[in-house]
Amino acid sequence: MLKTVIFSPSGKEVIIGHGMPTVIIGERINPTGRKAFAEKLIKGDLSLVQEEALKQVRAGADALDVNVGAAQVDEINMLAAAVDLVSRTVDAPLCIDSSKPEALEAALRVYRGKALVNSVTAEEHSLSRVLPLVKEYRAAVIGLCMDEDGIPGEPGERLKIAQKLVERAEKEGIPAEDIVIDCLAMTVSSDQQSALTTLETMRLVRDELGVNITLGASNVSFGLPDRKIINMAFFALALQAGLNCPIMDPTAPGLRRLIKATDLLLGRDQWAMSYIGDVRGYPEE
Repeated sequence: MLKTVIFSPSGKEVIIGHGMPTVIIGERINPTGRKAFAEKLIKGDLSLVQEEALKQVRAGADALDVNVGAAQVDEINMLAAAVDLVSRTVDAPLCIDSSKPEALEAALRVYRGKALVNSVTAEEHSLSRVLPLVKEYRAAVIGLCMDEDGIPGEPGERLKIAQKLVERAEKEGIPAEDIVIDCLAMTVSSDQQSALTTLETMRLVRDELGVNITLGASNVSFGLPDRKIINMAFFALALQAGLNCPIMDPTAPGLRRLIKATDLLLGRDQWAMSYIGDVRGYPEE
C-alpha cells in the first residue's frame, strides 16, 4: 500500500496510509452556506479563517482544508492570503481547495510546505490545467471519480476513472503515492443504494490501486432528519472500506472519538495509543 506524505512550512509531517491511524482533514475554513463567513471574505477580513484554523487544530485536526470560494470574493488573492495566514497561525499541513487553477497556483506559490491540492477530475480541461501545477509545486492531489459524463452510478465505472487519474498523473511525473482518490458520497435520500456504491468503490480503489482515499462523507445524509447519526454510521463503514483521510468537521460532537475508536477496532492503533492520547488530550464531548 502507498503512503502519501504532506508537510507544513514548519516541517510538521502527516503520513496517510492504509493500516495507519486515520488522518483528519478539517473542513471548516469554507464559506459555503455560511453568509457571515463569505461577507468577511468579500471585505478582505480573514479573522474567521484564523479562528477556524485554531479551533480545528485544538479539536484534533491533523491537516486543514482551506477554501475561500464564494460569490464576489477575489479568490485568487484571498486564497493565497488565507493559506499564508493559516500557515503562520498553526503548524498543520494544508489542503488547498479551489476549482480555479489560477487560485490554486497563487496559493501554491506562497506555500512553503508540501500541500494536498483539492482537486482534479478526469475531465480533460481539469487534468491539463491542475496536474502541471501539482507537478511544478511538488504537491499531492485529490482526484475525484467524475469525468465529462458526470459521476458514474456503478463502482466499477468509478474505479476506471480512478485508474485514469492515477495513470495520467504518473505520465505527468506525479507518483501514485501522491494521488488521493475521492470516491464521492451522494445522498441516500434520493438513491438508497448510493452509500453502498461509494463503499464498494472505496474497497475497489484500495484493493486494486492501493492509493489513499478521502471523502466529504456528510453529503450522504443531505435532506434527512438527524443527520449526525447517519454521518457517524457512514463514517464507521467507510473507514472499514478504505477511507483514511476524511475531510470533516473535527469539532462535531462525538465524530473524532468515533474515528479513533474505529481505528482501534480495525487494528490501526498499536497499543491503543492514539485512542488513549485522544481521550487524555481533548475535552469530553
